[in-house]
Amino acid sequence: MNRMMKAGLAGFVTLFACSPAFAMGDTIKTALDGTFAPHAMPTLDGKVEGFNVDLANLIGERLGKKVDITAAQFSSLIPGLQAGTYDFLAAPVNVNKERAASLLFTEGFMDSNFSFTVPASAPDYKTLEDFKGKTIAVNKGSSYESFLKDREKEYGWKVEAYSTNTDAVSAVMTGRADANLAGTTVAAWAVKKNARLKLSYEYQTGQVVALSFRKGDEKNRDLVDKALECLKVDGSMAKLSEKWFGFTPVAGTTIVTPSKGYGTPGFDGYTDDDHKPSCDNLK
Repeated sequence: MNRMMKAGLAGFVTLFACSPAFAMGDTIKTALDGTFAPHAMPTLDGKVEGFNVDLANLIGERLGKKVDITAAQFSSLIPGLQAGTYDFLAAPVNVNKERAASLLFTEGFMDSNFSFTVPASAPDYKTLEDFKGKTIAVNKGSSYESFLKDREKEYGWKVEAYSTNTDAVSAVMTGRADANLAGTTVAAWAVKKNARLKLSYEYQTGQVVALSFRKGDEKNRDLVDKALECLKVDGSMAKLSEKWFGFTPVAGTTIVTPSKGYGTPGFDGYTDDDHKPSCDNLK
């Protein structure tokens, strides 16, 4: 996910920083990467399903609007957004300083943490130190590989990189690796599909993922931000987590906790505000 995001976003940091806003009509037009399970993935009948597909449809439901979702390559999403083809992007994007300079973000709808996946029979690992001397499989070229490589000498683990995370998970299942490191939602999806695996230690990055708008489109961003808050307080986000990730969110985590104001606190585009999260007056 991180590699694709960096590639897709890097070229648009300054070019579209001042793009004009577009009003959302009766139908919300949004888009996402349709190959990023469990956030979005193709179905046998040619449609797309996943956490972010359900999230976009629930936002439309709360706002009283229809939702038109386009599944496309991630590299085409930002140009489409800036050209006005889409009202916002339903794809999960990690919020950071560089991206906030060219995109307008909602509040985070999920923490962007790393998780280890281990065999179901493995002991409980509670710290990074517990993985000392272990062989850890990871997707080659990902931020997870960089994280492990940067700490290889400190923790003494052996890093095995594979062309896909699916292959890395297979290495754990076949005993060629002791653990796999990936994004928490991707790890949870792998575990949900295979009873021979279990989630292990979760590393807190301090980052969140959010929905993306064009710069200058605060009006629509704030409206969708309110809808996100509604979905957090009415229990819908917790239900989506249970459906797609197989776990109930802990109180206080981003997926069930509204942020103050509009946008992601601490980043460009954030608006401080004392409104109370509610499902009232959204339509």
